[in-house]
Amino acid sequence: MTELTNPAIARVVEVAARKGVTLDIRTYEVSTHTAAEAAAAVEAELGQIVKSIVFVAPRPEGRLSPIICLVSGTNQVDLKLLAAVTGESSVRRASAREARDLTGFSIGGIPPIGHARGTRVLMDQDLTPYQWVWASAGTESSVFRVTPGILRMLSNAVVAPIAAAPWVVAAMPQMPVMMEAGSGA
Repeated sequence: MTELTNPAIARVVEVAARKGVTLDIRTYEVSTHTAAEAAAAVEAELGQIVKSIVFVAPRPEGRLSPIICLVSGTNQVDLKLLAAVTGESSVRRASAREARDLTGFSIGGIPPIGHARGTRVLMDQDLTPYQWVWASAGTESSVFRVTPGILRMLSNAVVAPIAAAPWVVAAMPQMPVMMEAGSGA
């Protein structure tokens, strides 16, 4: 399946086009599932990789309100900061199934745009200093390059301090960092 016929990629391209942006989608034979794999594939710094991570805020009636965090590849989301920024009393990372149901994309390829339903999007302030960042284009082996400003505009993101402080991350056990929702925060 080529990038033009893949429905997931086509949805991402269509959303960008509606906002007047043409994306240069790049597909790879190797996986870009994790931030490290994506950085190696595109020959970029780990911090330039955008991890789209899905979180949920449970509602009293049992419904889940999705929150997508666009996070620098070097960072992890601080749940207390995320709750404070969103005004939610409780926030947790979405399960793989929840992430798929809420976004319409599979873990490993969740892009920052084109989700199945409307959702709040927050963008890690640590992405903003870069000239270019790389985000998933809807599959585990596709990405696109974009400026942080265009990424913010395309995703209707609010830039916020959602990343754990470096000293907190250094003290935490290291987990694999994934470039999609529902995986490595």
